[in-house]
Amino acid sequence: MKLLLKKAVQQNKKLFVKFFVSLGVSLALVIGCCVMSISVSAANNVGGETAPVETGGDTAGGGSIDPDDVTFNGDHSALYDLIGIDASEPIQVFLLITFLSLAPSLLIMLTSFTRIIIVLSFLRNAMQTQTTPPNMILTGIALFLTIFIMWPVLAEINEEAYVPYANGEIDTVEALDRAGRPLKDFMLKQTTNSNMRFFLEIQDITIYSEESLGTDNPQAVNIDEINLQNYQDQLGFQVVVPAFIVSELTRAFQMGFMLFIPFLIIDLVVSSTLMSMGMMMLPPAMISLPFKILLFVLVDGWQMLIGTLITSFNL
Repeated sequence: MKLLLKKAVQQNKKLFVKFFVSLGVSLALVIGCCVMSISVSAANNVGGETAPVETGGDTAGGGSIDPDDVTFNGDHSALYDLIGIDASEPIQVFLLITFLSLAPSLLIMLTSFTRIIIVLSFLRNAMQTQTTPPNMILTGIALFLTIFIMWPVLAEINEEAYVPYANGEIDTVEALDRAGRPLKDFMLKQTTNSNMRFFLEIQDITIYSEESLGTDNPQAVNIDEINLQNYQDQLGFQVVVPAFIVSELTRAFQMGFMLFIPFLIIDLVVSSTLMSMGMMMLPPAMISLPFKILLFVLVDGWQMLIGTLITSFNL
C-alpha cells in the first residue's frame, strides 16, 4: 500500500504541488481577511472612539434611559459602504473572495468571448499552422473583439446601474438587478428557442403569455413561436445562462465547419496530385500549407472572418 501511494505521489508530483500551493494561497487570503476584519471591528469599538448614543427622550433630571430607545450611529466599514459587505463578518468576506475568483470565468462565459475564441481555434486547426498564431494572440483578439461587441451592453450597465449606485441613488441589490437586465437581454438575443425549451423542460418551468400572466387562468405559450426578449422577466439566469452557452457552442461549431471546407478542398487536391505523381512519402500538409496561407491572404481572410463574427451576433 505504501509503495502504491508513493508511486502515485511521484507520478502526480506537479499536481500535488499545484494543489497545495493554491490551497495555501486561499487559506492565507481567508486568514488575512479575517484578521483585517477583526482589526477593523476592534478599532471601531475602542473606548475613545465609540459611537455616540442617541436617546428617544430627554434624560435630564435623572430620568432613566429606555434601552429600546437607544440608537447607535456607528459608521460601517469602508467595505460595507463600497459593496454592501460587512468586513466584520468572515463568512461574507470568504464568499466575496470566492465570487471574485470565479468572476473572470463567469464574465467570459456570459459574453461573446466563447464563440469568438472557438472560431479562431477552428481557423488555426483548419490551416494546420500548429501554434501560429499563439494562444496569447488568439486570446487577445477574442478579448478585444468581445469588448467591441459588448460595448453597448457595458455602456447601458454603466448608465443604468453603476452611475446611480455610485451616486448613492440605489442600493446594491437594485444595482445588480439593473445590471443584469441588459446582460440577460443580450444573451436571450443569441439564444435559440430550441435550447431554451430544452432547459425549461428540465427545470419544469412554464412560460405564460403576458396578457394572462397574473390572472386566474394563465395561458402557456409555445416557446418556439415567441421572442425570448419579451419574456425575460419569467426567465431566470438559471436557465438563460446554460441555454446561451449551448447556443454559442452550436453556432461556433457551425462556423468552424464552414471554415474547414475551403482548406479541406486544398488538402484533397494536393493529396490527389501527389499520389498521381507517385510522391507517396511527401507529407501533403507540407505542400498544402503555403497554398492555404496564400488563399487566406488573397481573400483578406482576417477582415472577412472578423466581420462575419461581429455580424453573427444579434445586437
